[in-house]
Amino acid sequence: MKKQIKIIGSGFSSLAAACYLAQQGNEVVVYEKNTTIGGRARQLKKEGFTFDIGPTWYWMPDVFERFFADFGKKPSDYYELIKLSPAYQVYFGIRDFVTIADNLHDIITTFETIEKGSGKRLETFIKTAQSNYDVAIKDLVYRPGISPLELITFETAKKINQFFGNISKDIRKKFSNPKQIQILEFPVLFLGAKPSDTPSFYSFMNFADFGLGTWHPKNGMYSVILAMEKLAKELGVIIHTNSNVEKVIIENGTANALIVNGKTITADIILSGADYHHSESLLDQKHRQYSENYWNKRTFAPSSLLFYVGFDKKIEKVEHHTLFFDVDFDAHASAIYDNPKWPEEPLFYASFPSKTDADAAPEGKEAGIFLIPLSPGLEDTPALRETYFEKIISRFEKLTEQTVKESIIFKESFCVNDFIKEYNSYKGNAYGLANTLLQTAFLRPKLKSKKVRNLFFTGQLTVPGPGVPPALISGKLVSELIQKNH
Repeated sequence: MKKQIKIIGSGFSSLAAACYLAQQGNEVVVYEKNTTIGGRARQLKKEGFTFDIGPTWYWMPDVFERFFADFGKKPSDYYELIKLSPAYQVYFGIRDFVTIADNLHDIITTFETIEKGSGKRLETFIKTAQSNYDVAIKDLVYRPGISPLELITFETAKKINQFFGNISKDIRKKFSNPKQIQILEFPVLFLGAKPSDTPSFYSFMNFADFGLGTWHPKNGMYSVILAMEKLAKELGVIIHTNSNVEKVIIENGTANALIVNGKTITADIILSGADYHHSESLLDQKHRQYSENYWNKRTFAPSSLLFYVGFDKKIEKVEHHTLFFDVDFDAHASAIYDNPKWPEEPLFYASFPSKTDADAAPEGKEAGIFLIPLSPGLEDTPALRETYFEKIISRFEKLTEQTVKESIIFKESFCVNDFIKEYNSYKGNAYGLANTLLQTAFLRPKLKSKKVRNLFFTGQLTVPGPGVPPALISGKLVSELIQKNH
């Protein structure tokens, strides 16, 4: 029977769920509070420059292919995908950097040049990572996080020890060179926790990195949002922007309406893809599953300080994606997770989409995105933002041996306060809930409310976790759960 389904938010998980639910024959309407769709994956256009405000890495292309294939489509029906070559670059000091190639063979050769014998060890490590990827991404993450039994399969039984070890120890058993260790620990940062708190099984992220490569959708990650919007509308989904959901109405234990911009809108089923903590704040206290104390005790993935910078010249000695690991990795990680504070010497990441995509900046100019990971909930002021921009841009000039400050046409920033204001993000987190052992699968907040009938959730605070590919999967999982329940 056709249901009227109302969805809160228009990020990757909401749009994915909207497509699946419409395909099932339901009437689906999406409400987005901002002026444009995309949730955290929005776009900034200024003076001929185009920036992705949110995600800039396109990993796990097979997950995107699987999503579009569910509708008889391919990503190439909607956007052009470019494989980055090299994938990225990592700076450790002046004239001291490692370039990661676009294929495993060349990466193994690079490791061998850093330390003799390490190429073979990398090959073995990536074989395990690929095996984990096959189990995780092709099977486990497509389970709805209802029961611990979901994790028990013939394949996971063989890997049980990998759920109790951690990435940091595993890497150090095989590699002693600090550069190799940091390069191998980098991908799990996408999961939102320290490598020492991330189960060994998550080495599948290393296969995502070295085995599947790094890609760029032409015109940026927002192309994927526009593709999903087009698909959703082809399936009959209606999307409203500038539509702030103020409350979820519950009657007799059942969610049956939303208040949107002061107007009551009825629904058979309500699905929220907004921040989970915020979604529950739209309910009266008695209908919430999780207390403030619960959220306060969770390990959240970092927030970020981001800068979007227009340069009036081409920037040299950098790749499309460039990481700056020239300071103490552990000290910065400690400032995020152990003793939350602004890091004294921050690691940072820079993306120059105009290296690959001519449309990202006017001719002869460069678009630059700079990101510093931060603990959520920190004080955020214009003065702090300015201090940290000066810190990283001065180091950038020193490490890349070029002057860029006087070439800045403009810069825009985005930090903790903006994540809260724009996305109702708990403590201003950028990536959701970290994937630690005690926050994996069935131990994450549930897709279906236990207290309210016909109320569901999706996104990076529930299963399977943070990141764009998991968000697509989350949308699929919740749509299947809704179909099963109705």
